[in-house]
Formats: sequence, C-alpha cells, structure tokens
Amino acid sequence: MTKSLPPLTLVLGGARSGKSRYAEALVEGQSGRCTYIATAEPGDVEMARRIAEHQARRGVRWRTIEAPLDLVGALERSSESDGAVLVDCLTLWLSNLLGAERDIAAETRRLVEVLPHLDGAVVMVSNEVGLGIVPANALARAFVDHAGRLHQAVAGVAQSVVFLSAGLPLTLKSSS
Repeated sequence: MTKSLPPLTLVLGGARSGKSRYAEALVEGQSGRCTYIATAEPGDVEMARRIAEHQARRGVRWRTIEAPLDLVGALERSSESDGAVLVDCLTLWLSNLLGAERDIAAETRRLVEVLPHLDGAVVMVSNEVGLGIVPANALARAFVDHAGRLHQAVAGVAQSVVFLSAGLPLTLKSSS
C-alpha cells in the first residue's frame, strides 16, 4: 500500500538516530522511481564504508545521483511527477560548500527557491547539530550557525518536518 507524501519532507536527527532508514522507507512507500541524491564524498576509508552500507541497503529500484556541491541542479534534473527523491544529507552538502568556499547564504536561497517548483515528492535528511554545547572553534561555530539557518529555511517551505531520536519519529510539522 502506498501513502502519498507531501511535496517536501525534512527529516532531522542526530548521528545514528535512524533518520536515513526512516527517509528511505518514506520514499520506497511511493509508487514510481526512487532517486537518491548523495552529497557525501568518500574522503577516507571509514566514510567509504558508510557510503557502501547505505548503497547496499537500497535495492534495484533506486537510482543514485552524486551531488556533493550542485544539489539544486541535481534536484532540477531528477525530480519527476511519478517518483520521489531522497537527499541524504543537507549537512554533508553544507560541509562540502564550506570546504569549497561557496556562499552558503546564496546556496541556501537557491535551494529554498527551487523546492516549491519541483515535480514529485522530495525527502531531505539532515543532521541536527545545534542541540549540544557551543563549539570551541570558529569553523565549527560557523557550521552550526549555517546548519541552523539552513534547517529553518527548508523547514519553512516544507509541508512535513520529522525529528528522529533512537529510531523514533516525532512529527514537528504536518500538512495533514
């Protein structure tokens, strides 16, 4: 049985909270193609292993698009009215943008502006990093600040926002 997704769902949670599995299940519950937009880059052996685990978990129904920087372009090229897109994850995308010295505010605006115009459902996963102590260094503080602003902007246009903790979803915003 398929359940219709709203146009945009934001899934937030901490590391290993179950957010990716939850988001994958949402997308797989749709009829049509499942597209996975991956923002991670295998910068070391451990990250390559994590990526491989995510890939192994997905079946043949999924197509994967690598988009470490051009998330907006990947969304524009992959959204379809008869399918759903999963973006995993926004905070890795943010890290990539920071590393490439991109204008974070401009990239966030581009993303938020395109989201209402995409075909089909989009589910975005992101790490909630603002629940701990204030980081000790400037780069980490900037990352937390950018992530908080990015999450607020995406949540503002999303019809559904879900927070996961210990594998349990808590609905923060619902269109129903």
